[in-house]
Amino acid sequence: MSTRESLAAEREQAVTDDVLASFDNAEPRLREVMQSLVRHLHAFARETRLSEREWEAGIAFLTRAGRLTDDRRQEFILLSDVLGLSMLTVAINQPAEPGATEATVFGPFFHDEAPEIALGGDIARGAAGMPCYVSGQVRGTGGEPIAGARIDVWEADEDGFYDVQYDDHRSAGRAWLRTGPEGEYRFWSVLPAPYPIPHDGPVGDLLKAAGRGPMRPAHLHFMVTAPGYRRLITHIFLAGDPHLRDDAVFGVKDSLIVDATTHAGGLAPDGTEPAAPWASIAFDLVLAPAPARP
Repeated sequence: MSTRESLAAEREQAVTDDVLASFDNAEPRLREVMQSLVRHLHAFARETRLSEREWEAGIAFLTRAGRLTDDRRQEFILLSDVLGLSMLTVAINQPAEPGATEATVFGPFFHDEAPEIALGGDIARGAAGMPCYVSGQVRGTGGEPIAGARIDVWEADEDGFYDVQYDDHRSAGRAWLRTGPEGEYRFWSVLPAPYPIPHDGPVGDLLKAAGRGPMRPAHLHFMVTAPGYRRLITHIFLAGDPHLRDDAVFGVKDSLIVDATTHAGGLAPDGTEPAAPWASIAFDLVLAPAPARP
């Protein structure tokens, strides 16, 4: 290394050292996280020899993401999803509990104002699509049924849009319900359809520049909570979907792929007789025990 290169390296390292030292008096976990972030962020800039023009483009990208984000769209979660950070965080935090249902990404379209429905009710509530009867059992890894567990469910309609993507403030394709005395759950929905993630903003521009597609395979979101058990956030994915192997957010796991059975008519499991063709999906949800508190 030449003298000039050595002096440049020392100057760059001095910047990093000063920033690291500025967090020395922070709370321990904050200090650990921020100093690690600074080290990796500065190493990225040095490794790529980041230009000022590229830095400005990055800042503009994040500014656009911030301007698009509101209570109905979360561009930063979308960015985290397409960079695989969301799935990596899931992998880091998912318990190594044999038999538990695997977790996957939360996604940007959940909101906590969904209506409650009775066991066997309809979450579609006007969402377009083929009616689909979804059922199963919630239980622990020991096989015990979990009564009274809360299940939040949300999905896109057959056109690939969530209710929050419409301008009329509808609430459709989402609800929550409680499991029955044997941990059973059941509800009517619509058959999930594949759809593109929002790609009219900076995240879409990133995907296009990288030659990547925005599609997600057909899926239905679940969030399951019950006292004494770890919260589960997961999807079920439809077998045969053409996008199972190129999910834009890396969320597919083989254990979450399910078959949907289509019915031309006839009696449904709840005793009703739909007038049009319908589908059914069966999937059990297995929760890991909550970690013991110190």
